[in-house]
Amino acid sequence: MSLWAALAVTAAASAIGYYHSAGPRRRRLRARPFPPEWEAILMRNVALYRKLPQNLRAQLRGHIQVFLGEKDFEGCGGLVINDEIRLTIAGQACILLLNRPCRYFPGLNAILVYPRAYIQRARRQEGYIHFEDERQINLGESWSNGTLVLSWNDVANTAHDVRDGHNLVLHEFAHQLDTEDGVGDGVPLLEQQSKYFHWAEVLNREYQALVNLTRKHQKDVIQAYGATNPAEFFAVATEAFFERPVLLHRKHAELYQELRDFYQVDPETWNEAREQL
Repeated sequence: MSLWAALAVTAAASAIGYYHSAGPRRRRLRARPFPPEWEAILMRNVALYRKLPQNLRAQLRGHIQVFLGEKDFEGCGGLVINDEIRLTIAGQACILLLNRPCRYFPGLNAILVYPRAYIQRARRQEGYIHFEDERQINLGESWSNGTLVLSWNDVANTAHDVRDGHNLVLHEFAHQLDTEDGVGDGVPLLEQQSKYFHWAEVLNREYQALVNLTRKHQKDVIQAYGATNPAEFFAVATEAFFERPVLLHRKHAELYQELRDFYQVDPETWNEAREQL
């Protein structure tokens, strides 16, 4: 049994109880009037929103109301949180929830936003010696303690360009979906247990192919960072699925189909949207 197949077995066992009623509070939040100034922010800042068909835009606005009603935002490094920041992040994160029985990222409580890339202390160990003074520059992180961290500058930049395959919010919130079963392993909770083994088969094959390409310093529509591990592959593949769907479908048809079945949307068809980017 491959690593991905083993992970699929674990995820399938965790899938019991995945679906549950939305509850009256969330229904009330979704039914609230959506302020025109919020719509203007989405149209201005979120290129993917401008590509969405009208029915999905309406659904997304309802999800955003729930998301903003349940998640806390905190500015770091002197950044003051405002509606533009909240809407730009929520508008992209909730695209991952469209057409799906969603739980609104149940493991997430707070979103920390820095004005730009931030420095984090890293800890490593060599033998019995611990090194705690190393530093690394980060754009975003999805922690296991209910916290997600983002660089606002990079959120804004990657939200504006819908064709480069890079989207910080989609990447970090894909990690949130991945860890809903308690483990970040590239196997999110799927709708049916019967789907886990095919998911593992396809994603393992695609992951290994990306690893091989990366070793040869060859590029693909899927970013090389996805070769880091299965969890990063799922997050990076999610970015490509939403931002470069035509090319991803052409080069990785089975992977595209798995992601289309999981996310319950087909971004390739959004190119027919009448609004101009």
